Amino acid sequence: MRWMRFRVRTTAEAEDIIISSMQDIGLYGAQIEDHVPFTAKEKEQMFVDILPEAPEDDGTAVLSFFVEKQDDGTLKLEDGSVRTPDELCALIEAVLAGLRERCGFIGDGAILTDETEDTDWINNWKQYFHQFRIDDILCIPSWETPQVGEGEEPALVFHIDPGTAFGTGMHETTQLCVRQIRRFLTPGARLLDIGTGSGILGILSLMLGAGHVVGTDLDPCSVPAVQDNLCANGVDPAAFEMILGNLVDDPAVQERVGVAQYDIVAANILPSVLVPLVPAAVRAMKPGAVCITSGIIEGSEPQVAAAMQAAGLELLDITVQGEWRCVTGRRPLSCAE
Repeated sequence: MRWMRFRVRTTAEAEDIIISSMQDIGLYGAQIEDHVPFTAKEKEQMFVDILPEAPEDDGTAVLSFFVEKQDDGTLKLEDGSVRTPDELCALIEAVLAGLRERCGFIGDGAILTDETEDTDWINNWKQYFHQFRIDDILCIPSWETPQVGEGEEPALVFHIDPGTAFGTGMHETTQLCVRQIRRFLTPGARLLDIGTGSGILGILSLMLGAGHVVGTDLDPCSVPAVQDNLCANGVDPAAFEMILGNLVDDPAVQERVGVAQYDIVAANILPSVLVPLVPAAVRAMKPGAVCITSGIIEGSEPQVAAAMQAAGLELLDITVQGEWRCVTGRRPLSCAE
């Protein structure tokens, strides 16, 4: 299958109205490229290792519309209509001309076209993700077989398929969390993994001897991702409970998570989320439990450490890998539940 891409140079302000107007000529959905900064709400929902960096917003945007190209050279649109490339280009130009006349803020409206061969866009990234180690743990994607040399037999093989929206475990912040979990994990321990994503920390904890894991996340895609990784590693799904929602401010999520229930609370997120999250994490911790936080770039660890101490935790240590930091604190045994 071949595809034609129609790229429209415009402004960020005009994105929505152009995408909506293109539906009238059979173009549904668009790839958006712009430099608009993330809102505070979007940052709160990004439970990722590192916030993507972007150039300064200059107000410009590029919208890409993809259309299937048939063997005879015509284009098959989503509404079932068939056009030649020239016909569709003319229709796009007409839509843009009408918007320019009515609105006047669509930018230069230049249209660029190119053609792509049949590509598995969802799975193409897999060529860049290969097995790796976290100390003596071999992490291997579901589409590879272990490559182990003589004398390199791992203590544990962890099969990981991150799905379409989550990390692979290769990032330094995840590895920092794994090492701290191994340091403090005891047989049968209960662990809360906040922003679990594909379940890497929770599932590894179960494989290392934890008794039960609760994972929270804002993204519904985390549910099938966790289930797939539990299955890939032969871990009982009943040992991993998923909760969708925000532990910081959602009473229903807080109630399901519970109070003073966990021996370890782990959160590999961003400092801007970790700081307001700490009080909710402390409520979930048993006396004597540890809180492991990562996703912290060098220079941001003091504010996370201060938030832990303000919430009544004893600061245990700050571990380092590259430019990343992991801050670990303990709830005192004398702390009231």
